[in-house]
Amino acid sequence: MLKLYGGARSRASIVQWYLEELEVPYEFVLLNLEAAEHRKPEFLAINPIGKVPAIVDGDFKLWESGAILLYLAEKYGQMPVSLEQRSVITQWVLFANSTLATGLFSEASRERETPKLLTSLNQIFESQSFLLGETFTVADVAVGSILAYAKMMLNLDLSDYRAVLTYLKRVLERPAFQKTIGKGSS
Repeated sequence: MLKLYGGARSRASIVQWYLEELEVPYEFVLLNLEAAEHRKPEFLAINPIGKVPAIVDGDFKLWESGAILLYLAEKYGQMPVSLEQRSVITQWVLFANSTLATGLFSEASRERETPKLLTSLNQIFESQSFLLGETFTVADVAVGSILAYAKMMLNLDLSDYRAVLTYLKRVLERPAFQKTIGKGSS
């Protein structure tokens, strides 16, 4: 059975959300980060960087939430056949973990980047329900989780971005989200 390693308030919940969406059985291994369990040799053998999340799937080890999301999407048949369509999904996962997360969570760039990022996303969601159209994908897990975290942790005012708010509501109501990230926001 796949093992997901994470800590309280870590990006492991993003992976957990996607595993729930896929209905894949997994074991969640909660590491006590305050007690530095992620710095112990047993975990460093899984991720030499000592960060969570990480997975062990049989003999395969992988870390970084975006890489794990893409692996799971590929393994469980949720990636398109064409290289171009797979690349668009990869683009959105990388955007979420790099551009969007940095733009919203970095105090140095938040004021400048937030309007640009959210205006662009708002335009997309004015014409479609999800990032790639009308179907929920792993790209929505990546982007939706960062937007949800920004709203929960930063109390980010999204009132100027009605389509983003509608998208976020759609994502937050998903049962798998409620079972994972959503239970921490109640």
